[in-house]
Amino acid sequence: MPAELADVLRVSGHSMSAAVVELTGLGLVDLDGAGLVAHPPRAALDALVESRAKELATLRDGVEELTRFWHDHHAQGAGYIEIIRTEAARTAIGRRLYDEATEQIRALTIGYTGRSARPNKLAPGCEEALSRGVRTSVVYGSRVLRDRLAREAVQTSIDLGEQARVFTEVPLNMGICDDRFALVAPPARDWDRRHHIVVRRSDLLDALIGVFDSYWQIAVPLPNAVDTADDDRAAPTAETRQLLTCLSGGLTDESIARELGVSERTVGRRITRLQELLGARTRFQLGVQASRRGWL
Repeated sequence: MPAELADVLRVSGHSMSAAVVELTGLGLVDLDGAGLVAHPPRAALDALVESRAKELATLRDGVEELTRFWHDHHAQGAGYIEIIRTEAARTAIGRRLYDEATEQIRALTIGYTGRSARPNKLAPGCEEALSRGVRTSVVYGSRVLRDRLAREAVQTSIDLGEQARVFTEVPLNMGICDDRFALVAPPARDWDRRHHIVVRRSDLLDALIGVFDSYWQIAVPLPNAVDTADDDRAAPTAETRQLLTCLSGGLTDESIARELGVSERTVGRRITRLQELLGARTRFQLGVQASRRGWL
């Protein structure tokens, strides 16, 4: 039965087996002899949503705990924490984050939050770090992908080799250079009290790395121009990648239509064609199938 499904869905046996294992783990299907038995999705998906909600709540609690931890240790003058109070100093340490990285850069981002308007573009040093082979992994808040210029900058980074994912509620901007230091911008309502924080090797840095890893696990991959599907399948077109990027970012059909310069009806038709191509009945299934093919 799984082999027959693989033929129908035009995926490899390995991909089909991985999908069956995942669906079984979610309680959506069971193996019954040589076949599969599908279960009503409501209970399983409700449980998945509840699990993800608990993970998000845990992450929020972690951010609050880290903030309290910082305030406590700042009051005691912890040597591994440095407060950056000027935009010039923040720009300099941000550039160091990319220039000094030798292995990897991990980042959470809600986009630029400075007082003055700034074009959305690659962070200074980002392209050079990627060209040196520094592994770069970024989780973007979905708000970033609602801006066309920001989305183009993200796609440029992906084309250069960045591994990118998107999550609806990224809480702050944070970059981590190897396992050596992090640059953190905690949210603050009062601009004059908003500072950046450099955290060097410490238990706090380890905790921040753990926060990033947790968001990375639950975030949705963005399409990558250099990713390839199985050898017998063509890579998605630029148009398809753009559409999948918009869908991953949570854009409505109306917003996607404005971005692509087409009508909502055309957007609907393109999504329907993709669903037919990948054998997906719903947009959720479309995302799953696109991920299986390496398109996400």
